[in-house]
Amino acid sequence: MAGSEFGRIIRISTWGESHGPAVGVTLDGFPAGMELSQEDIQVYLDRRKPGQSRIATQRKEEDRVEILSGVFEGKTTGTPIAMMIRNKDQHSADYANIMHTYRPGHADYTYDRKYGFRDYRGGGRSSARETAGRVAAGAVCAKLLSLMGVRLSFYTAAIGDVVISRQRFDPALIGRNATNMPDSVADQEALALIEELMQRKDSAGGVVEGRITGVPAGIGDPVFDRLDACLAKALMSIGAVKAVGIGDGMFAAYLNGSQNNDVFYADDDGIIRKKTNHAGGILGGISDGSDIIVSASIKPTPSIGREQETVTDGKENTLLTIQGRHDPVIVPRAVVVCECMCAITLLDAMLVNMSAKADSVIQFYKH
Repeated sequence: MAGSEFGRIIRISTWGESHGPAVGVTLDGFPAGMELSQEDIQVYLDRRKPGQSRIATQRKEEDRVEILSGVFEGKTTGTPIAMMIRNKDQHSADYANIMHTYRPGHADYTYDRKYGFRDYRGGGRSSARETAGRVAAGAVCAKLLSLMGVRLSFYTAAIGDVVISRQRFDPALIGRNATNMPDSVADQEALALIEELMQRKDSAGGVVEGRITGVPAGIGDPVFDRLDACLAKALMSIGAVKAVGIGDGMFAAYLNGSQNNDVFYADDDGIIRKKTNHAGGILGGISDGSDIIVSASIKPTPSIGREQETVTDGKENTLLTIQGRHDPVIVPRAVVVCECMCAITLLDAMLVNMSAKADSVIQFYKH
């Protein structure tokens, strides 16, 4: 299977299936000498792991990370960092009724068409379980970014038709409630909506939003490796993501140039800044020094408990009721996945940028 690798200097390769022995990731290209422990990674995996609330799948996984290589005496060695998360609570029998049946909204049919074979146990590689490896790699990258003064803050901006209020925005609430919404009122409204959908054996989608601070101007490579293009690819590679926005995103299409343009000015310290940030911190595919604002629109969980029309691999029309344990809304657990994919992308772009100017290379190697 091609397509399991991502990145240029920082490169990740995820592996494993939802109902196999384990999932994991190999992180290559990471610099030597950074202090790294399993707990640095575990705090991120704990944000993603299932079974933490009523609105998450009740699959019980500890998601304990094991670092297999690339770290010695508490520091990265510069060699590939291999990390593994064992699967311990697989209920493969729950999927016996879909062995020959294509689930609506899933990748069953397309995998069958491409490979002539599919792992029907929880979706195999197309399962959200694959993202555990991404989170482990992203946690390592996020630590190095933090040492450079770069911070990533991601949260749930919407679930269904419940949207957070900017006037009630409280970053202290992120991670403290089941929805990951920074708005206590919207959180309660979203929980009520999810409960209603669960009673109807249905699901919801939503929007994950992120703000990345401390990124210097000049990161990103025209033309095909624009920073916004790389971030979009990173987020679109997450199975449930159907659209990505930078700054005002699709809403920029409804503005005039005079409304959408961010006016520049020099502050009292002579630093060039913008009065607004419709561009989301990226101009011409290159960071402009403002906060980078990204959003990812996530589809409703396709595994729902109500009966649906479908077809078998023998081309017979049939009805299907999906069994198993599934998130009624994937958005809250996707927050850390989006954050980690952006951390990987940004660190990769910053390392690539170190060779952008001859003076920088000369200064680094000059005796």
